Amino acid sequence: MIHKKTSDKNSFQETISNSIDVAVALPVFKTYTYQIPHSLIPLAVIGKRVLVPFGRRTITGYIMGPPKLPVPKKIKLILDILDKKPLFPPSMIPFFKWISDYYLYPIGEVIRTALPGGLNIFDMPTLTLTEPGRRALRLKSETPMVSMILRHLLKGPCSLKNLHRHLKKEVPRAVIHNLEDSGWILKKRALKQGRTKPGVQNFVSLIRSDIPDDRFYDSRKQILNLIESHGDISLKELKSTLPGHTGYLKFLKDGGYIAITPKQVYRDPFGEPVSQDQPPELTQAQQHVITTVRRSIGKKYTTYLLAGVTGSGKTEVYMHLAAEVIKTGMSVLVLVPEIALISQTERRFRSRFGECVAVLHSGLSAGERYDQWLKIMDRKVSIVIGARSAIFSPLTHIGLIVVDEEHDASYKQDGGLRYNAKDLAVVRAKLNDCVAILGSATPSLQSTYNVYSGKFRQVSLTRRIRRMPMPKVDIVDLRESRDNRGVTKFITLRLQTAVRETLQRGDQILLFLNRRGFASFPICAACGESIRCKNCDITLTYHKRINAYKCHYCGFTIPATSPCPSCGSSRIKHIGLGTEKLEDWITSLFPEARVARMDADTTRRKGSILKILKDLKNHAIDILIGTQMVAKGHDFPGITLVGIVCADLSLSFPDFRAGERTFQLLAQVSGRAGRGTVPGRVIMQTYNPDHFSILAAMNHDYKTFYNNEIKFRKTLNYPPFSRIIQLKISGKDKEKSGNLARDLGDLCLKLTTDLKNEFQMVEVLGPVESPITRIAKYHRWQILLKTRNIRILQKFVRQLLSDNKNALNRPGIKLAVDVDPVFML
Repeated sequence: MIHKKTSDKNSFQETISNSIDVAVALPVFKTYTYQIPHSLIPLAVIGKRVLVPFGRRTITGYIMGPPKLPVPKKIKLILDILDKKPLFPPSMIPFFKWISDYYLYPIGEVIRTALPGGLNIFDMPTLTLTEPGRRALRLKSETPMVSMILRHLLKGPCSLKNLHRHLKKEVPRAVIHNLEDSGWILKKRALKQGRTKPGVQNFVSLIRSDIPDDRFYDSRKQILNLIESHGDISLKELKSTLPGHTGYLKFLKDGGYIAITPKQVYRDPFGEPVSQDQPPELTQAQQHVITTVRRSIGKKYTTYLLAGVTGSGKTEVYMHLAAEVIKTGMSVLVLVPEIALISQTERRFRSRFGECVAVLHSGLSAGERYDQWLKIMDRKVSIVIGARSAIFSPLTHIGLIVVDEEHDASYKQDGGLRYNAKDLAVVRAKLNDCVAILGSATPSLQSTYNVYSGKFRQVSLTRRIRRMPMPKVDIVDLRESRDNRGVTKFITLRLQTAVRETLQRGDQILLFLNRRGFASFPICAACGESIRCKNCDITLTYHKRINAYKCHYCGFTIPATSPCPSCGSSRIKHIGLGTEKLEDWITSLFPEARVARMDADTTRRKGSILKILKDLKNHAIDILIGTQMVAKGHDFPGITLVGIVCADLSLSFPDFRAGERTFQLLAQVSGRAGRGTVPGRVIMQTYNPDHFSILAAMNHDYKTFYNNEIKFRKTLNYPPFSRIIQLKISGKDKEKSGNLARDLGDLCLKLTTDLKNEFQMVEVLGPVESPITRIAKYHRWQILLKTRNIRILQKFVRQLLSDNKNALNRPGIKLAVDVDPVFML
């Protein structure tokens, strides 16, 4: 076993005296020094959680290492150490610190985000009714608000959060303070335990087998023989193997023949077992890529951009390189953009590598995620596969990090810690001195630019395996059917003919429309007003399946029988197109075909994606209708026709990346055709047949797209020629949120005109209202800060926030910082 990495064995225990550096799980940027009671010193290890006093609160913290010097004279004692084993290795501390520094996010909150949810202990204010409060309630002299609070507390102690929920309104803090001062209620802070615990099952073990030969002998002997053949066996498995025999367990336990003890187990997140596969013969191009990358494994940090056309065998390259890495005793991290892809990737890796594979993603239960985390931490696995949050997996001795479909925007987290997992993969590879591979058929403009600037190295797969041709793409001009009514407006006769011919051959079809629901624009025929969300400045979408109008941003739903909120008319027209309406049309046009739909509405349940993919593989589906989730790396060998119903939907977004996203989406979905033994065909319907993104996707020509797009970016000084930080302001009060946005804009401009600093090169764009001005009742504004040097931008924002802390801290208004923003709506 070759380990070229620095050992992760924790020497902190040997060097620690009686104090530690702790990052607390609160929005504060500093770490804090705490003293350790003598009895807990042997247990104080980097990566463990501790319970610490912080002000008047008791909260969770994370041991970061020895204290910073000089150690303060007066420091508080930690209250407890919460873990038997560390939750993350010492090698991740520099990674966490880098993230905190780069994304301008508190270090404790970074670690809390990284760890499985539901672990931390925190104190919660609890309200209790006192005897004077009971008397006051009987006198009925209080206000209605106070009366409601006191009556609810008669039932027992209640948290402030639950009080808000019960009363269905915010309780002003002044009211709570007055009730405390009056002595009518008592507020205490009670510790609330984390909800996620280790999995535990009872196991049965054999002590002795000399049971008495009586009328129950045969049944009891069956139990003992089963335990003896298995060694320890779980009580659950014993009951399922020998149903009806559990009544004998008490006798066997009381007689000292067996022991029943609880043991920690790992909850299994995998579905059905997979059969072992054999690696296929590699193409010459695949072998060349593997040989090139292999030279860097275990030797030095390198990031490779694997530009491989759809169907060229990128996953096989990943698996061969993973095999090389684990032979040396190192570990592998594989990131995919969405949960929909994990099951496919996980099954392929498990069929090749067996039980040494773990998965991490938000689709797991809290317990499953915690168990997978512990397996990784305990080095029970050497390969981790997951979505963006898997970048935080506690791997040590990493030899390879793979980011599949590296162009995908899903790697960017849009809330809380707004990190980009693709960028963090490169950072983690550099900190671990290992290899990173970013793979895509349509690489991001930034990654290709990094190749040209010498930051990355490119390796390529320019042909599909088995030398299958790329699908032939035909463009259909939708402007010619603009005046048509009904089905033929969007499902043109040319597309209908292609579908019919494909069905007659017994092949499968994929129809792509990146808009779910039935009708995207319900409008009142009487007054002309659209049916809009009450919480967001967006039109509701009609969903036929649930017969309701639904907001795709906040989830607000109203029955489809509701009248027009403006005039009360029931004459609502369902204009626009979504995957539900497309499914209805296709079913009516081709009644003999088996049609399925794959979008966010049909894949909510656990296992639903896997079922659709399995049905497609087994040819139980003739026509699959889907949104962008069908375009991401799936391998559908039976699909020979792809129909893109409307190729222009993403072109109209108010975002400088609209052209790039359109090209990537169209090229990716086109690449689902002809991946088997039969050549593929694509019908691409568009209102913009001459747009360079459409033409480049039609010709599978990434180079031409890149050359056109990079000129546009350079002219407007957008990334990769500049760096951007977005300041997001939101609040339920429209006027107050707008005032803060304008005041913040003035402070930004003031900083740029100060000749005493280096901020004159920072360009301030805004403040302006966001393209979607209100989401979930929050009015939204944004400011873009732009310059070439990211460090200057970060310094600018730090000074802006620290110098104006009090002025910017306004009740009910949120200010968020997004470094390298991806979502501009």
